Order: sequence, then C-alpha cells, then structure tokens
Amino acid sequence: MGLISLSRIKAVLLKEVIQMRRDRLTFAMIIGIPILQLILFGYAINTDPKMLPTGVLVLDGGPVSRAIVAGMETSGYFDIAAPLARETDARAALEDGSLSFVLTIPQNFERDLVRGLSPEVVVEADATDPAASANALAAMPEIVSRAIAHVLSGPLGSKSAQARSADVIIHRLYNPEGISQYNIVPGLLGTILTMTTTLMTALALTREIERGTMENLLSMPVKPVEIMIGKIVPYIGLGLIQVVVILAAALTLFNVPMLGNYLALLVAVTIFLAANVTLGYTFSTLARTQLQAMQMTFFFFLPSILLSGFMFPFRGMPEWAQILGNVLPLTHFLRVVRGIMLKGSDLSFVWPEIWPILAFLGVIAALALIRFRNTLD
Repeated sequence: MGLISLSRIKAVLLKEVIQMRRDRLTFAMIIGIPILQLILFGYAINTDPKMLPTGVLVLDGGPVSRAIVAGMETSGYFDIAAPLARETDARAALEDGSLSFVLTIPQNFERDLVRGLSPEVVVEADATDPAASANALAAMPEIVSRAIAHVLSGPLGSKSAQARSADVIIHRLYNPEGISQYNIVPGLLGTILTMTTTLMTALALTREIERGTMENLLSMPVKPVEIMIGKIVPYIGLGLIQVVVILAAALTLFNVPMLGNYLALLVAVTIFLAANVTLGYTFSTLARTQLQAMQMTFFFFLPSILLSGFMFPFRGMPEWAQILGNVLPLTHFLRVVRGIMLKGSDLSFVWPEIWPILAFLGVIAALALIRFRNTLD
C-alpha cells in the first residue's frame, strides 16, 4: 500500500462532490452570497445621497429667492417638494421623516440683501443620520452665493455693488453636534436583535429534528399555530432582555438621549421582535439542518444590514434598492427607534413605520404555518 493513492483521492473527491451536489441549499448560498454582495455594493450603496426630500418656506417671492430654490434643485442634492405654508408644517414633516431639509427665506430678503444687511437663509436638517445630510449641507453656502451673483448681474448689476452675501444658517435638528453614536447606537439595537433572535429561532425546529425529539413534539395534541407560538414567545422574552441591556449601555456609556416614551418603544420593540422570531421560525420549517438554518439567517441578515440605512444612507440608494429595503423590518425599525429616542416621537408619528412590520409579520407567519404542514406531510 503506497503512501498516496490517486485512486483513493479520486474516490474521496467524488464522494465530496456528490455530497455538495446533494446539499443544494449550501451550494446555492456559496454562489448566491458573493453575487448578492457584488450587486449590493456595486449598485445599491451610495455614500453621497442625492435627491433628498426638501421643503421650502419662502416668504419673499423675489428673483433671488427663486434662484436659490432653482440652484438647490439643479445641485442634485435636493428634491424640492410642494411649498410649505407654516413653520409647524415644516417641523412636523421633519419629525415624521417625510422631509430631510426645510429651507426658510424670510420676508424682505431681497430688499435687505441689496441694502447690504446680510439677511439670513435658514436651513433646518434632520441630522439623526449625520452622514446622509453632510454633503448637501456643505453645498448650501455655495448654492446661495451663486444664486445671488447670478441674479444681481446684468440689469441688476448696479445693486450688486451694495449687496453682501447672505448668511446661511444651518440648524441640525435632533443631533445638533452631529455625534455619530446617536445614529449608530440606536441602529445597533435593531441589527443585534435581527441577528440574534432570527438565528436563535431558526434553530428551533431543526434542532428538534436533529436530536430526534420532533416525534415527541408531533405526538402531543397541539396545533401548528400553538407550536409556533410556544416556540417563538420565549425568544421574544430573551430579545426584551437584550433590549434592556443595550438600552442601558446606550444611555450610560454613550449618553444617547431618550426623548420619547418608553412604553412606545416597548410596543415597537415587541412587534419588531415578533417579526424577527417568526421569520426565524419560518427558516426552521424550510431548513433540514441547523447549518442550513444558519445559512438562511445570514442570507437574510446581509441585505438587512446593507439596505436598511444602518450603514449607508437609505435615500442614497437607487429606487429598486429602496423598494427591497422597505420590505425589511429593520429598515422601518431603525426609523422608529431613532424617532422615539432622538426626536421624542410618539406612536402616532411612527405608526407609518410600524404597520409595514406588522404586515411582514402576518405574511411570514402564514408562510410558516403553511410550510410547517407541508414539511410534516
């Protein structure tokens, strides 16, 4: 018997190839995950977001004001919405996240400009995600200067000698110092819960099958929905313990403000946890082994991290990526938790972000029940 036999190596190699072919899910993950990463990083990720929703409260209808608004549109950073009527409308739109910026041009702006009084142009920004608004805010002084120089030329050139550049006042709301921890730490709450609770629940049924205890579970007089509820509720409890630990660390170690209501946060977190653990349970009905369940969890976790707005500005992504991102519970939960903690929003303000999570929960729970029956047939 030689030290190395090519025929034995060939036999082992063929055996391994046959095993890989039989494990189609693992093979699909090996091929699918690099392709998914290439597509997401290549096409969806953009660290310089453009076309951010912007409201304008223009109280001076002169040509300079119009030129400033036009300059913002042509810069590509701002998507000008319908004009706002009141400051309260502007503040409500910033709080519920429908607008990222609000431009306010005061009355008599152009008159004060040609008199050399340096009138103020005020830009209010939702700074809960400092990276998303930084480039747009940095462009504002140049946009205003160019608009003034363009209008006060030609027939109005005589006024340009008196005019001084306007002052651009920028108010970064909800995170005035632009502290990145205020954005990252609440986001970590959602990402940690997504990863841990989905993974733990994904192993629920596959562990029973691998240990051979599934038969005992099936012999019990319980319905599939009762099994599902019994499996996922303990993990919701574990998730709530994680929430307490993460919140305590966020408030004490990172000094993240908690301006909202703890009860509203508890309701939102419980719904989010229910969606994640139900998704994990659905994975466990699809997978045949714990390894496959873990692979499915990772396959879901990757787009959740990249498309939710946790690492990269959500509004900087192309439309197709935003549609995919809006399907994911983490995308909506990030807006909810940042709204409650940083803006002090109540449930009525964050409800538009909660119902998509409830819809996701309903669909995925129905799929789990259907798949559970099919699996056991």
